[in-house]
Amino acid sequence: MTNEYIKEPKTLKDIVADTKNIGFDMCSEKDVGVLLRVLAASKNGEFLELGTGTGLSTAWILDGMDEKSHLITVDNDEKLLDIAKKHLGHYKNVEFVCDDGNVFLERLKKENKKFDFIFADTWAGKYEMLDETLDMLNTKAFYIIDDMLPQPNWPKGHEKKVEKLIDYLHSREDLEIVNLDWSSGVIVCVKK
Repeated sequence: MTNEYIKEPKTLKDIVADTKNIGFDMCSEKDVGVLLRVLAASKNGEFLELGTGTGLSTAWILDGMDEKSHLITVDNDEKLLDIAKKHLGHYKNVEFVCDDGNVFLERLKKENKKFDFIFADTWAGKYEMLDETLDMLNTKAFYIIDDMLPQPNWPKGHEKKVEKLIDYLHSREDLEIVNLDWSSGVIVCVKK
């Protein structure tokens, strides 16, 4: 089956061009974006993206969200966020935050914030502060992570962290989980 039927978000080509211009190469794959859009379309409520980057995944999430939903997207690199804001800032239901992911998660924890959809595409919320992040999920909420299959940019020994993360997620009784062995390797969890 081909991807010829997939309509990309209108802003995607411009984001890709600006991303290439600055040499940023830690972007989610198109397949992951398509999945994020489909999952976002099934939810109405509060969304959180940890690791905005230049906004490639953000574009897919926003493309699936309805206008009543709200997305907070966080990155610690203002240069990357500027590209995302440039192309996606016209959306009224997105909030861009430049902050350290762990510091931001601590703030959300103190506010007792809850989400219906969390995409963790950085260390914060995936390898760090995982329990705190999972505690922010509403019942029936999605928790999505990618890059679970070996990547060329992984630091030495990273595969052990990935194995430990996967084992831990599967040990939790409050999650239904599917490991998708395609694209960069995706795990989708639903809070019971």
